[in-house]
Amino acid sequence: MTNVANDSGGVQSLIDRIRDDGVQAARAEADLLLKNARNQASQIVDQARQEADALRSAAANEIEGHRTAALDALQLAARDTVIELKARVAARFEEFIKRLVVSATHDEELVRNLVLVLAGHTASEFIQNKEMEIRISRALFGEETLEEEGNRALLALSSDMLREGVELIPDDGIDGGARVKLVDDQLEIDLSDQAISRMIAQQMIPRFRDLLSGKQ
Repeated sequence: MTNVANDSGGVQSLIDRIRDDGVQAARAEADLLLKNARNQASQIVDQARQEADALRSAAANEIEGHRTAALDALQLAARDTVIELKARVAARFEEFIKRLVVSATHDEELVRNLVLVLAGHTASEFIQNKEMEIRISRALFGEETLEEEGNRALLALSSDMLREGVELIPDDGIDGGARVKLVDDQLEIDLSDQAISRMIAQQMIPRFRDLLSGKQ
């Protein structure tokens, strides 16, 4: 009887030990699984946080890139607008110069005085006694080309005002002023409205642009 009881107690003790070992093993496994799950969850959270930070950084960089590009585009547009405006103002100023020169050089009295300076008896020694062609606007001669004496009379120039060797020639390519050619020297002096306009523009336009740029 005692042996049976001992055997029964031994079996129960074995069962209890197995149960306890199983419980401990299960608890240890559960703890390990929980630890791994927590680690994985932490890694997932960290990765998600890193990805979110990267997305935010990329979005911020993209926004900054768009902002910088927009500012650059605005600055470029503003610069181009200023350049275009300066060019238009300079072009208008150049046209204004041309109108002034054309108006002045179309004056018959001015052309007459110019002819006297170049071809009169008091002309400078450089051009005195040299054969000369003076080309002026055909409009000053009327609709038809007249004889030399008629040409001089049209400009109110008497024959004794001009020296010998001077020929007045109407030229369709000249609107105002005159173009002088020293025949023997193959030298031409361009005092037409176009040449005078170019000369004045070359002197004044750069200074005018400097004024627009605030350099003067």
